[in-house]
Amino acid sequence: MSPVYNVLFLCTGNSARSILAEAILNHRGAPNFHAFSAGSHPTGIVNPFALKQLAAAHLPVEGLHSKNWDEFAKPGAPKMDFVFTVCDSAAAEVCPVWPGQPMTAHWGIPDPAPVRGSDAVIERAFRDAFITLDRRIGLFLSLPLASLNALAIKTEITRIGRE
Repeated sequence: MSPVYNVLFLCTGNSARSILAEAILNHRGAPNFHAFSAGSHPTGIVNPFALKQLAAAHLPVEGLHSKNWDEFAKPGAPKMDFVFTVCDSAAAEVCPVWPGQPMTAHWGIPDPAPVRGSDAVIERAFRDAFITLDRRIGLFLSLPLASLNALAIKTEITRIGRE
């Protein structure tokens, strides 16, 4: 029986990049991975362009919502195996202490949310973010986690964030 890994994607607003990553990993990594997302200062809404990008990729959007990362540091929260920051702001902030000391890495990508212009320009920014996250998640899913030691896993997840 394969282990199930819990993965938390963090960003400041939890409205775009972390939401995209949560949806991608829950779709591509099931049943061995369960993804969550949160923000240090959540906007309280999921960006409509993020939802549009997920729909274009035929990924489910049910249950996706913007939430504070404190939810995952409380007693009774799921124990995280991995925590990835996907924006530079969240990577620089002091994170809560995660129960179980999960492996962490920074996978920063440009924020599509502040992009202005036509719908086509904004959609392109969200598509670019989605493609980068999808590629990184694919690399992560290809790691033979069960046969790697902790140092090798840390090295690999860090390397993925630089690609």
